[in-house]
Amino acid sequence: MRVAIDTNVLVRYLTEDDEAQAALAAETIEGASAVLVSTLVLAETAWVLRRAYKHSPAEVASALRGFIDARTVEVDEEAAEAGLLFLEQGGNFADGVIAFEAERSRCDRVVTFDRTFAGLATGTVTLLAAG
Repeated sequence: MRVAIDTNVLVRYLTEDDEAQAALAAETIEGASAVLVSTLVLAETAWVLRRAYKHSPAEVASALRGFIDARTVEVDEEAAEAGLLFLEQGGNFADGVIAFEAERSRCDRVVTFDRTFAGLATGTVTLLAAG
């Protein structure tokens, strides 16, 4: 069976913080022939693990890489890698995906008010400044 998982299922699977839900998540994920994980789910998971669980960027990147590398997991590998690279550099997973998607879509630039994002991105991200 092919399944697509929501953020809360992936978070339970990775954190095992709720025994019953973690067991159901593991049974579902490990029993599937393929597990589709959207880039949005990866971004939300990275955010939850950083903010709510206080994991370091390196810990989050390691956990996500380990999960993504599983034989049955299907992701947009290029977008996920872009997000992971930003995360490993101290940025946000989502910002890496945003920069990647803009480049893939041949945008001339990405505009942001986020200094960290602008500092990590190469060339295509422009920091907007008021006044």
